Amino acid sequence: MISDFIKYLIALTLLMIPVTPAFNQVAVERSKDKAIISGVPYYIHVAKKGETVYSISRAYGITTEELTRENPPVLHGLKEGQALRIPVRSVTDSPAQVYQPEPLQRDESRYLYHRLQPGETVYYLSRTYGISENEIFEANPGMEINKLPVGSEIAVPRRVLMSEKEKFDDEVQKYYYHKVLKGETMASIADRYGLTVRELRRENRDLRFPQVGDFVRIPVQGTPGKPSVAEIIPVTPADEQPADLPERLSELTPVTKLRGSLDVAVLLPLYLKENARRIEIDSSSIVKGKRTYKVISKPGNWVFFRSIGFIEMYQGILLAVDTLRSLGLDINLHVFDIKSDSIELLNLIRAGKLDRMDLIIGPVYSNNLLITASYAGKRGIPVVSPVSLTNNSVLRGNPALFMANGSAEVARNTLAREISRYYDHNIVFIHNDLAGENQEVRSLRSRIFQEMSYKIPYEQIKFRELIFYSRSVFGNDSINRLRQALSEQTPNLVVIASEETPVMSETLLNIHALSKKYNIKVLGYPSMRILGNENFDPRIMFDLQLLVLSPYWIDYSERDVKKFNADFYKKFYSQPSEMSYAWQGYDITYYFLSGLALHGNKFIENPGMHNPDLLHTVFDFRRRSADDGFENNNLFLIRYSGDYEVRLVERSESFADR
Repeated sequence: MISDFIKYLIALTLLMIPVTPAFNQVAVERSKDKAIISGVPYYIHVAKKGETVYSISRAYGITTEELTRENPPVLHGLKEGQALRIPVRSVTDSPAQVYQPEPLQRDESRYLYHRLQPGETVYYLSRTYGISENEIFEANPGMEINKLPVGSEIAVPRRVLMSEKEKFDDEVQKYYYHKVLKGETMASIADRYGLTVRELRRENRDLRFPQVGDFVRIPVQGTPGKPSVAEIIPVTPADEQPADLPERLSELTPVTKLRGSLDVAVLLPLYLKENARRIEIDSSSIVKGKRTYKVISKPGNWVFFRSIGFIEMYQGILLAVDTLRSLGLDINLHVFDIKSDSIELLNLIRAGKLDRMDLIIGPVYSNNLLITASYAGKRGIPVVSPVSLTNNSVLRGNPALFMANGSAEVARNTLAREISRYYDHNIVFIHNDLAGENQEVRSLRSRIFQEMSYKIPYEQIKFRELIFYSRSVFGNDSINRLRQALSEQTPNLVVIASEETPVMSETLLNIHALSKKYNIKVLGYPSMRILGNENFDPRIMFDLQLLVLSPYWIDYSERDVKKFNADFYKKFYSQPSEMSYAWQGYDITYYFLSGLALHGNKFIENPGMHNPDLLHTVFDFRRRSADDGFENNNLFLIRYSGDYEVRLVERSESFADR
């Protein structure tokens, strides 16, 4: 009797346990919503969490092929909330049986094992892991992959994620590559190929003292015949300055006694009207069903948030003017509150208030900058763009326009040159351009190959490309994808080719987790510096000894930097942060006004003739043609060192020592 009672309790308990479908598959409810699209009736199904292409097609009794044909975006992955259209004529009441896959025979040495997430397709996985759909099918023989429920494991072949090599259509020159042997010097190599040492050095930037095994690039026309140790590959020369523009001075320009008088216009969005409003009406409270209105006085130190950075820039300008006046220069400062609206600027121009200026700093918005540059250029007045712009198109046809901050193009070119110094590393190129349509990613990739081809034969470049996906998509598999791209035999250089915070932060977390097993260096865009101010542990950046390009570098031990900070505090009762516009305002004003005072209009035609000691930047202005404006091409390379200091990396420093 007791035995029967116990059996009854066990059976009852089992009945009470909720049954979970195999592999956590979510039951799909058919939609009752219909719509007529181009005369064809459809059910409109809104995807819910956990549903897959297969589970939805099964619920409606249609094939996955028909579902994807009617809804092509699901090929890239099904998303929660995505609206799908299901042809009414195709719907049946007899859904197919649930497919039960055979268990995989695991082989960790040959395959990674990916656990299917909601909405993923074979096409999606092929793009994610950089392999073909056929390779996935071949790795899972006998498995009907398109019918797998959520949670199933798919074998993904381990392989090198090697991107297809770039082909340069614009072949300008061909070169030999000479592999340096023991005892050879630049002089002996030049003599062997009938070149001067100067000609050879011009073709081999950054190669002062060749070591055994290095490759020296030899122009074809300079060779008496093809040597057995050389190989020919096409190379497109890097952008160079126009022939009529001399090189920038390497030594510092002394700025001591100045003479003359200059008029300077400052066009910044200071939001004077907004800052003048010291009260506001608070209507957020509701009492007894009625909205209440309360007058609130703003505190004395309140500043309109959009104006803060530009007020700091103006403060830096004021300090530079004070410094130059102390050296004898007479400066008349004219300040105008110019925001994004062009009306105020056009009124200013029509009134003739800018006609007699010697220099115009600003405005900051591209549309107003174009108007100002066009107007000022006809009068020979130089205009300085003081902040970063999306691109450098405003420089075209404006020879008196200066971009104090380099564009994204400058960052890409500089990054590619720096990457080429690691020509013997395994380059892992990470970006989030899934569709392959991002021109900046394509441009950087092409530039890397171009710069690399200056150092080694083309086919010896080790380059692996990896598309970034968030951890929320792949979970632990995201780190496996990165591990697959790294080399255990060769040092790795990981290039994060994105300025989006999630891409940078999650990639660094994965690299940090693998850094004890692999030899990894990391290089990124200037925006990576902001990670230290985000919700991201900065110790990771120091542990990885991260290398970052930066438009500024401040040495707080320098006497002029200490004086600037002291003067700033004395005048404004605060200290500028490292990324404050105050430094930029000071350096722009000091550089251009001292240049005009010392060199006159010759300085505007050739800014490289002036190289004063500045606080936080170096101005290396270059232009593509005599009809275009100048762009600052200088970027510093900084390193987050293991002793938790941010240090400047000298370009003469060997990359192997970093």
